[in-house]
Amino acid sequence: MLDVSAATVAFTAPGGPVVRAVDGVSFQVPAGTFVVVIGTNGSGKSTLLGSIAGTVRLDSGRIAVAGHDVTRWSEQRRARFLGRVFQDPRAGTASSLTVLENLAVAARRGRPAGLAWATTRRLREEAAGRLAAIQPGLETRLDQPIGSMSGGQRQVVSLVMATWHRPEVLLLDEHTAALDPAAADRVVKATARLVRDQGLTALMVTHSLEQAAALGDRLLLVHRGRIALDVEGGSEAPPLGRGSRRPLRPPPPRRPARRRRRPHPPRPLRLTPA
Repeated sequence: MLDVSAATVAFTAPGGPVVRAVDGVSFQVPAGTFVVVIGTNGSGKSTLLGSIAGTVRLDSGRIAVAGHDVTRWSEQRRARFLGRVFQDPRAGTASSLTVLENLAVAARRGRPAGLAWATTRRLREEAAGRLAAIQPGLETRLDQPIGSMSGGQRQVVSLVMATWHRPEVLLLDEHTAALDPAAADRVVKATARLVRDQGLTALMVTHSLEQAAALGDRLLLVHRGRIALDVEGGSEAPPLGRGSRRPLRPPPPRRPARRRRRPHPPRPLRLTPA
């Protein structure tokens, strides 16, 4: 479960005004919920995601993950509970390593260092199974350097790496924005399958209205650092301030517009001679 309470992040440009990129945002994400966050450039959605990941520090407010107050935790310490896939496919993988070696790094995450072999037969079998489950065909490329693969294929591997130890919250930071439409569609399908099959709690930031409509159990629209709209399970919440939400009653049916009759032109006046 993710709990964000009155989160605020402010930036000050030299000689300029204070800008609140995140302005008193509060919301909760129950376990097993897939939330999609959408907004325009500069709306604050990426800053909000960064504050959860630990790359951006809050000026005020509180963030809790799985019951742990992580507000003052470093990014590295929060990594125990979080998985993250970045916008750049190169950010989450090591280009010079093979697919299997990258997955071995993810599998060893959080474990003490040692001199044992990392790429064992057991790891190979598990890695092949996980890749085949979300994108069949990738399991045959375990020994290929990941730097020679397409961006979409690297993002699928990044998804498997980020979820290897089943994180409490999976953060997806516009992870299809740098891909062509066909690759983005494949990564979106792989994401949906992975989140559904593992029952993950996920928070995905996107610019795509199509993805926002097709994915997730809940939609958050961020505007000027605040949650302007919160849609969940067929109910909506108009902006109530600070990210609260409530069911919205369906609007009344629209009445058909009445056709306005055109006035008849005046009849010409006939003059009768006396």
